[in-house]
Amino acid sequence: MKAQNDMRITIRVDKDLKERADILFDRLGMNMSTALNVFLRKAVDESAIPFPVSVTRIGFGAGWSAGDITDAFAGIVKNETADNFKKGFPVARYDADKKLAYLESVNGAREYVNG
Repeated sequence: MKAQNDMRITIRVDKDLKERADILFDRLGMNMSTALNVFLRKAVDESAIPFPVSVTRIGFGAGWSAGDITDAFAGIVKNETADNFKKGFPVARYDADKKLAYLESVNGAREYVNG
């Protein structure tokens, strides 16, 4: 069941990038929708893109491949998830068998989203 305030968005992404991101997010225990929601929430919380954006090699720009950016994003998500878990906050995960996202509490309890 879809939450009343959920909205569907459509974006265009390079096929290879999407496939690599799906694999990465699955390894992180989430799907693409959950990962993008993590990114959007973090951006809104910080009122900024939650990683450096630059035209120099210090940030993202010339010389950075899609894989470099994906790996950097994955590292940020992994660190943020670990930090939040240490602080006692639930973290978003994905149950591939049930094909459902859930929040996992520090005590191991799962609260399925839309399930």
